[in-house]
Amino acid sequence: MSLKSKVAIVTGGNSGIGQAIVLELARQEASIVIDYVVRPEATEALKRQVSKLGSQSIGIAADVSKCADLEKLVDAAVKSFGRLDIMVNNAGIETRTSVLDTSEAQYDKVMAVNLKSAFFGTQIAARQMIKQGDGGRIINITSVHEDWPMPGNTAYCLAKGGMRMLTRTAGLELASHKILVVGVGPGAVATPINLSTMTDPTKLAQLNAAIPLGRMADPEEIASVVGFLAGEGASYLTATTIFADGGIMHSSVGL
Repeated sequence: MSLKSKVAIVTGGNSGIGQAIVLELARQEASIVIDYVVRPEATEALKRQVSKLGSQSIGIAADVSKCADLEKLVDAAVKSFGRLDIMVNNAGIETRTSVLDTSEAQYDKVMAVNLKSAFFGTQIAARQMIKQGDGGRIINITSVHEDWPMPGNTAYCLAKGGMRMLTRTAGLELASHKILVVGVGPGAVATPINLSTMTDPTKLAQLNAAIPLGRMADPEEIASVVGFLAGEGASYLTATTIFADGGIMHSSVGL
């Protein structure tokens, strides 16, 4: 597959799943806007990797919980590369707090970074794609927890559940503009957000035992799904979520 002449934005693009998505899109020859908030040095290193793959990229410091910064990302894509074809709403955080313990500040931050950014990222990207007149792809990185409860991480689950309905509703609203909206729902992935589990042998063994495939995903395995959804092979997919979870949502204790 090739995404040559296509232009993508990846929010939260300089680490974890976002970084893997940037590299996957670069392998497919897309030009990429890498959004980041912290660690500019990681963004510079990632840009060098993209260049070695033969693609172009720019790094933009932007807080995706702010509409003005989302506008900045789209404007940068158009100014640098002439258009926008693929919007990947990937940025996300969690607090690992329960419904009894989550503070108002924690709730507001999780909803702003995870859900508000995806809503207005979709809106602002879609407006640019409509202006261009030839469609586009919006890919929302959700989670198995858009559908599968995770006690002790309530605000995160609420945000991901909201992304589920954003994907479905926006997919229907934007279909007439040839803009496809699809979610990718990872299960457990070996990224910094899961470091506390990965460094605890007991917790890691318990997690792996609950996954039918017996292991966490590599970020590249999630990125490859995004690469597929950005390409022509996914031309009839919209308003749905692809779960890449190793089967964990359907695991059974064998009763």
